Amino acid sequence: MPIPDIPESFNATTAFVDRHLSAGRGDHVALWTGEQKITYAQLAENVNRAGNALRRLGVRPEERILLVVLDSPEFVYAFWGAIKIGAVPVPVNTFMRGDEYAYMLDDSRASVVLASGEVWPSVAPVAAQSRWLRHRVVIGAAEGALSFAELMSRESPSLAAEFTHRDDPALWLYSSGSTGMPKGVVHQHRDLVFCCETYGSEVLAITSDDVTFAAPRLFFAYGLGGGMYFALYAGATAVLVPERPTPDSVFAALSRYRPTLFFGVPTLYAAMLQASESEKQYDLSSLRLCLSAGEPLPSELFLRWRERFGVEILDGIGSTEILHIFLSNRAGLVRPGSSGTPVPGYELRVTDDQGADISQGEIGDLLVKGGSITSGYWHKLEATRRALQGEWIRTGDKYYCDTEGVYWYCGRSDDMLKVSGQWVSPAEVEGLLFQHPAVLEAAVVGWEDEHKLVKPKAFVVLKHGQTASLALAQELQVFVRERTLPHKYPRWVEFVAELPKTATGKIQRYKLRTT
Repeated sequence: MPIPDIPESFNATTAFVDRHLSAGRGDHVALWTGEQKITYAQLAENVNRAGNALRRLGVRPEERILLVVLDSPEFVYAFWGAIKIGAVPVPVNTFMRGDEYAYMLDDSRASVVLASGEVWPSVAPVAAQSRWLRHRVVIGAAEGALSFAELMSRESPSLAAEFTHRDDPALWLYSSGSTGMPKGVVHQHRDLVFCCETYGSEVLAITSDDVTFAAPRLFFAYGLGGGMYFALYAGATAVLVPERPTPDSVFAALSRYRPTLFFGVPTLYAAMLQASESEKQYDLSSLRLCLSAGEPLPSELFLRWRERFGVEILDGIGSTEILHIFLSNRAGLVRPGSSGTPVPGYELRVTDDQGADISQGEIGDLLVKGGSITSGYWHKLEATRRALQGEWIRTGDKYYCDTEGVYWYCGRSDDMLKVSGQWVSPAEVEGLLFQHPAVLEAAVVGWEDEHKLVKPKAFVVLKHGQTASLALAQELQVFVRERTLPHKYPRWVEFVAELPKTATGKIQRYKLRTT
């Protein structure tokens, strides 16, 4: 598919904010939160005020601004205001501990930290000790910090975009930490547009008539697109809900705001399906598509959701390094349990351990080529060299491609098991366990038996009302063994109250392996 030619001199804010004023969309609602509706004209003015405020604080092009901000209009103002002056916003998880914020402040060398008042108590102690910070800014009021609202109120609503190159850094996102310490992933101005012209256009088919709502937060690459920049690029409306998503709060938001596009994760969809008679209590008729990423969506979840609510969930896979989804199912063409087919604009390869392409149906390493791939990890040269191979990036995922060109996820490369000399996909076994009526969630890892041989072990979260027992564990083992090859069934089943996850819903299997 043709991707619009982006000029060398390019600042992303012009495409996502300023362009709508000249296109006559100034009165169209850009952001909707609670009772507040913010038009594109108001958005542009507030972005400009935020940019002017940061510039008055002495922020220079390419300096990092750490955003510890809940999903709110202030996040959007600061994000685009920073980009417009050539600075680099770095949205980070708002649910972290103080020592984690200290790590990111030092690693990013941020000159300014902006935090919501609700999370400021966790940020303040480490911000006071940061060697790089020059200013501490809070949304609200707090001792020892500047007020973001007061800073903005003093500034002009006009601001010319800083001269930036399309390949200049526009934003950082920290990797989710599903396999260890997070890494600063650097993205360019052009990357944002590429994602909108590929996944946004070809899969979502998003227009200015759409209303988007994402349960994943804006600090997550998936949530940043689904919850904000896809809508802004299309001139649509983005719904922002600062509260942490729960099944009840998400159902309430879907009924209140009536979005057309909803972005969720498999664990949330599973929890929402646990709510009895939810289809009678909540009106989801506005939805034309639901989207899923972060973890593979079990086929059973897709079928149950479609049956109950009459709308498809399009599962796909993306990554922080590629900024958004590059492999996805399509509306009306879903293959339940699969990741679908490549998003136009991206090329995929499945290779063996030596980097050679392998035959259809064989499991191998997934590599991706496309215009939104990161330029690298900040201060992680060796990790960058391992991930980037010319125009291709190694995703760290194991996949196979069937004869119809559909891709099937088998697990993270570090999570794959060799049992009796044959590959076992944790995702396959987890999907089978999920089909059992007692299972809410499951994670499968490699575990050594008494002979030091690796076999599958399942950690299982039961649905409400189910009781853990030896008999149920044995029943689950038989359930899997009857549905797949004998070497794949879990030799051990351990019932747990919850699975360790990142803030974005990815299961941290490496923690289970050390349990």
